[in-house]
Amino acid sequence: MSNVSSNLLVGHFPQTRLRRNRQQAWSRHLMAENTLNPEDLIWPVFVREESVEADFKTMPGVKRYLLSELLDDISKVAPLGVKSVMLFPTISRDKRDDNASDAFNEEGLLCKTVQAIKEHFPDVGVITDVALDPYTSHGQDGLIIEGEIDNDETLKALERHALVQARAGVDVIAPSEMMDGRIGAIRKALDAEGFQRVSLMSYAAKYASCLYGPFRDALGSKNCLGLADKMTYQMDPANLNEALREVAMDIQEGADSIIIKPGMPYLDVVRQVKDMFKIPTLSFQVSAEYAMLKYASQAGAFNFDDAILESLLCFKRAGADGIITYAAPHVAQLLADQRKQKSA
Repeated sequence: MSNVSSNLLVGHFPQTRLRRNRQQAWSRHLMAENTLNPEDLIWPVFVREESVEADFKTMPGVKRYLLSELLDDISKVAPLGVKSVMLFPTISRDKRDDNASDAFNEEGLLCKTVQAIKEHFPDVGVITDVALDPYTSHGQDGLIIEGEIDNDETLKALERHALVQARAGVDVIAPSEMMDGRIGAIRKALDAEGFQRVSLMSYAAKYASCLYGPFRDALGSKNCLGLADKMTYQMDPANLNEALREVAMDIQEGADSIIIKPGMPYLDVVRQVKDMFKIPTLSFQVSAEYAMLKYASQAGAFNFDDAILESLLCFKRAGADGIITYAAPHVAQLLADQRKQKSA
């Protein structure tokens, strides 16, 4: 930055008084550099079979949905402006095996959910996860061959899994397992079967974070995983340059948009990715981020509504085009209420 431009930005007191723009509500809204809208939000939901319990303890206010329950809630949320859902299936433990066999079941829970949503709400975007951890007996995202996660064998399974989802009518497939080469492999498989219109939203930089605990609890993979970890394929939280390389590779392989996960602790990654690549960039406010805000508000540390709105606005300021958050229905209602107040 030149000295001239720097001086123009700084200004001089008392001629320059930045508080003038902050004196009244209308002026603050007018001068706001970023805004949060319901259309910015993707709602991640857990869908369950009848044999799986609805409730789990680690995410207050979040449950596993039966299909009929989910359709009912979408009918309430979509009119508020949340136009996309991201599905995560929770199947019974006895259907899990080492080969993730149920991931390829075209009559399975995930496919039936996709079909039903598209039938009842054709204008709602349906995003599905491509990873094997909901289906494996060991809780890993890939196939274990001779004691290790086998990258290339897992790619073959991911191609099959993606095709099953595409045939069910999904709009966007979001590969999340962080295998090398999975975007190119899935894109090639989809195109070969005529699914050129199915978009790939890649978890391009998914870190090996402790903040996924409640998610794994909801998915039923926490007990399967036991003391094992996912450090050989998810990213080291210490690394930023590696994330930029991962994003670059996924774009080259055909990603249409990318996800950074987790959310707020990794907003520096979001900012760098958006500045460098200019690609549609999303961030995931993951399960423990949501849960921490809930638990802190229940303890009286702050008001949850204020905290969730502030946190999501920070995602936008960092450069996120979209935000995946479990609070999407609640936030959409808050924003609707704010609009009513302003127009009153």
